[in-house]
Amino acid sequence: MPNLLVLQNSANLETSVSRRLVATFVEAYVKRHPDAEIVHRDLARNPLPHLSPSLAAALLPGQGAATPDLGSADILTEELEAADIIVIGAPFYNFTIPSTLKAWLDHVVRVGRTFAYVDGAPRGLLPPGKKVIAFVASGGAYGDGPASAMDFATPYLRFIFGFMGVTDIEIVRAEWQAVPERGASSAQAATERARNLAAQIGTAIPPYQQPDGSIPRRSGLAASL
Repeated sequence: MPNLLVLQNSANLETSVSRRLVATFVEAYVKRHPDAEIVHRDLARNPLPHLSPSLAAALLPGQGAATPDLGSADILTEELEAADIIVIGAPFYNFTIPSTLKAWLDHVVRVGRTFAYVDGAPRGLLPPGKKVIAFVASGGAYGDGPASAMDFATPYLRFIFGFMGVTDIEIVRAEWQAVPERGASSAQAATERARNLAAQIGTAIPPYQQPDGSIPRRSGLAASL
């Protein structure tokens, strides 16, 4: 069965466009794949802690003692390893991703687990075949033209997931959300794209297996950006 990891990040819990786009995709996907297993992480409602000195040390192999937070990081990493599709709601905050999403990344971007250096070059260690879909809602338009230089969100998402070995990354933008007469059409186009993606993505990806052949344990928590 396909596995989805859903990461919501908008601090707007009621009228968020990025939340709505994520929900649209997931609903459409589940209609086509009712056997899909979904892990929801609402990182705005249930934010992860930022790195502490002890956790930062514990995340480095052989560098620190285990901490309770390390157990949480292990669960988060297992969820990422097991996911076939990672669906991200990423509102554009101060020209980059929300700090909630960055905190999640700081728990899962781990040397020896999701990346390694081989002969001095980085190598992603995540299993092949994963896809990332990021729904990015912004007050203005930063996808093309001179304003694209102010986009520190999507280049980072492409880089950091690529660093871990995920190269199939789809960015769906809902722009101009601070300008209602322009934002509505952009949000509608993004909604249609979400539905189309749900219809296009297949289920041929086999579930990730650990070296011993087992499937990792999965666990989850149940402005208009």
